[in-house]
Amino acid sequence: MNLDSKDVVISIRNLKKSFGQYSIINDLNFDIKRGSITTILGFSGAGKSTLLKHILGLLRPTSGHVFVNGQDISNLGGVALREFRRNFGMLFQYAALFDSLSAFENVAFPLREFTKDSEAEISRKVKSLLESVNILENSFYKLPSELSGGMRKRVGLARGLALNPDIMLYDEPTTGLDPITTKMVNELIVQTAKNNKQRQMTTIIISHDVKASLAISDFIAFLEHGRIVEYSTASEFAQSKNRIVQEFINL
Repeated sequence: MNLDSKDVVISIRNLKKSFGQYSIINDLNFDIKRGSITTILGFSGAGKSTLLKHILGLLRPTSGHVFVNGQDISNLGGVALREFRRNFGMLFQYAALFDSLSAFENVAFPLREFTKDSEAEISRKVKSLLESVNILENSFYKLPSELSGGMRKRVGLARGLALNPDIMLYDEPTTGLDPITTKMVNELIVQTAKNNKQRQMTTIIISHDVKASLAISDFIAFLEHGRIVEYSTASEFAQSKNRIVQEFINL
């Protein structure tokens, strides 16, 4: 799929990653459109999480390059890498909240870590963020262990949005959730993208959920053995003639 360069937020070129004799990413090339919801699908072991770690700068390529907003991040380190990661918000698979901190304190953490905001300003922002993901005030000071799985996801999303990221990443956001909570999380992803559409926030989802991906994504990429074998709009993806893609869709 060809995109105009001005519309590209992430560009991956000839990316390879090996661990010893095992090749995980194999000469990967693709672009992600700014302001889109793009989902990366694939079977377990296809390289989805490894790709995500390269986009975040958590792994260095064996060879090749990852460009984010035109910047080659492949060799960033130290302070430069720390500053670069402010472009991203992240909702981890199991929310990854700090167990000993309340919902409020979890969301406040990146604001205290990365900004010079006053405590009054942080309090205002945190309350606004929690309310934006439908967390009621009576749950602001509950510990993660006192929250349901869906509520933990919402708090994790509020924390991910705290620094107004250009790119919001979701790592298997509905894994382990019941159908009702899964539907809620998917609706929240779409609503969050709509709320931030004016500033062209990009949403990237790592998932195995075909049905949800077809419903909420603008674009879908299918990763197999470290290569993109299908990349198209969601509607085109559903009609793919690729045998592996059809096998995955029909599971």
